[in-house]
Amino acid sequence: MMEKRMLGHTMTIGVLLTCMATVSNAQPAANRCGILPKHADLKTALDKAVADDKSGLNNHMWATIVDRDGTVCGVAYSGKHRGSQWLGSRVISAQKANTANLFSLDSFSSSNESGQARGLALSTANLYSAVQPGGSLYGLQFSNPVDPAVAYRGAASAYGTARDPMVGGKLGGVNVFGGGLALYGTGQKRVGAVGLSGDTACTDHMIAWLVRKNLNLDHMAGTGGVAGDNERPDNVVYDIDNNGKSAGGWGHPKCPNAPDPKSLPAVRQ
Repeated sequence: MMEKRMLGHTMTIGVLLTCMATVSNAQPAANRCGILPKHADLKTALDKAVADDKSGLNNHMWATIVDRDGTVCGVAYSGKHRGSQWLGSRVISAQKANTANLFSLDSFSSSNESGQARGLALSTANLYSAVQPGGSLYGLQFSNPVDPAVAYRGAASAYGTARDPMVGGKLGGVNVFGGGLALYGTGQKRVGAVGLSGDTACTDHMIAWLVRKNLNLDHMAGTGGVAGDNERPDNVVYDIDNNGKSAGGWGHPKCPNAPDPKSLPAVRQ
């Protein structure tokens, strides 16, 4: 009887240790959100950007920040409450942030033969034409699907607050119209990305640009881009003709009431 009891205890301990190891292995790895702006900073930057830009439909907006690994670090909105802006744009803003983070590169770590910094910053606006049938990146939009468990978990009352349920999760998703930009800290180091949604795609891009500037995370002068503008390397490009073809392959459709993208402030060193 004593031997059976001891055997039972041993088996119980073994099961507990196995379960503890499984739980430990399931814990998410430490993210890099600590070096990115807090919710209050994102909210302040967003509110100022929305107030300064009057293009598109002049709507309120959602903004999401992700770290370099795609972990959602912050979600905010500019209206009085979560219903003041399109509810569907919350997840879209996170998709855009994820996309810009996935397909932009650092420029501080290596140099080309001329000694100039290299790298590549792609905004979500730059991807529109490239992913159309016949485009150079056709199919990219299906490559990293959204995790609906992260997108829709938790109480809706917390959406856009410091307790937004997406925070800490990896939403995934690829979005290929304007509003997503990589974030660059000092030394042209990519630290994550920001995504904006809630208006026309062109306005989303404009406001995302202002949010990035307001957060002081546009240190990317010299970084490569496809916009043909060294001062705005990942700017939106309007070069789609009447047949729907982009002259450079990176064009974006022009939206109603879209201002000149060259009016955006130049990026910083």
